Amino acid sequence: MHPQEQPASAAAVDDKPRVGWGFITLFALAYTGTWLALLTPVLVTIALKVRQLAPESAASSLSLVLGLGAFFALVGNPLFGRLSDRTTSRFGMRRPWLVGGVICGALALLMIATANSVAVVLLGWCLAQLAFNAALAGIIAVLPDQVPAEQRGTVAGVMGVCLPLGQVCGTYLVQSVAASTLLTFMVPASIGVLLVLLFALTLRDRHLTPGEVAPLGWRDVIGIYWVNPRQYPDFGWTWLSRLLLVLGTAFLNTYQPFYLIDKLGHGAAEIPTLIFQGILVQTVAIVAMSILGGRLSDAIGRRKVFVVIGGVVYASGLWVIAAAPDYPTFLLGMSITGIGHGVYFAVDLALVTDVLPNRWRDAAKDLGIFNVANALPQAIAPAVAPVILALTGGNYTWLFAVAGSVALMASITILPVKSVR
Repeated sequence: MHPQEQPASAAAVDDKPRVGWGFITLFALAYTGTWLALLTPVLVTIALKVRQLAPESAASSLSLVLGLGAFFALVGNPLFGRLSDRTTSRFGMRRPWLVGGVICGALALLMIATANSVAVVLLGWCLAQLAFNAALAGIIAVLPDQVPAEQRGTVAGVMGVCLPLGQVCGTYLVQSVAASTLLTFMVPASIGVLLVLLFALTLRDRHLTPGEVAPLGWRDVIGIYWVNPRQYPDFGWTWLSRLLLVLGTAFLNTYQPFYLIDKLGHGAAEIPTLIFQGILVQTVAIVAMSILGGRLSDAIGRRKVFVVIGGVVYASGLWVIAAAPDYPTFLLGMSITGIGHGVYFAVDLALVTDVLPNRWRDAAKDLGIFNVANALPQAIAPAVAPVILALTGGNYTWLFAVAGSVALMASITILPVKSVR
């Protein structure tokens, strides 16, 4: 059962019908597929591709590729969100961006897979970030578009499972086709395209008519990248909390391959399997805690306490990883981060939809600005991590200790939110 197609009126905000599990399942699969295609290169394949092309400068080259790619992500997400909010296509507001984004993203990953230089990898990753963030801007806006307030915690809990499921599925696929560089990029990308197309074809999308869209002025263009935190402080604090938590995760996700090789002493050939095992352990914890946390949040009508606890637990997991002397201890740290991740992200997504400045008119644009908090750490972490490693003589214990401290701050910065309990 799908929610009925919604008119673009303020009245529709309050009388959205409850969504069924058929809709939620397709929605979650599409979101998982997008992360599957986008995060698998971040976790494994780009690092290995860069190491293959430039083994003597792998760390610095990886930082350049991921850092510049993240810049395109943080520019693209709010921009495509605003365009989605204003789209008057007969195919709907969100559908064109879902379909176009994943197809163009898959083509960009094909460019990376067949690249013969780091420069081509860099170009391909920038294009991939633009394309997949166009899809993400449209898909995340479906939550406030279609899901009533009393179900948002539950649905957000399910959505909180999607990113880690994309990670674990991606790392499994990569280690199972590790002999082919082309397949390590294109198998996850192809699955992502199929899942998003399935959802796009069944989505009863919102529609706008040209008369409902005012011309863009200069103030509107500037507003694509800005929500005034003094006017909307709860949105600002929620954005900052997400930025800090994701920054902690970015250190872990980006530098896992080098950590396992340089600190724990494993060979490069083992890395896809070791990362898959770590992500699998983490994902089991995330799945359990996301679904439980989201439903419990809806049941008791509280959001902040879950976000605070999630940040503290995630920080603890990073500190365990920082001190890990061996791979089993690393897995323990990954399981703890999974518990924290599940609790935090399941409820944080519901919380931000509750504090959006204008949930009906600007949902995709404002969520695009919020998603900058997901993309910006991908630029910050590769820029800061080499400095930390240089100052500490390449000590990954210090790198992940700093990451844990940053994640802990995510709990503190959610406390000033007042409009949501």
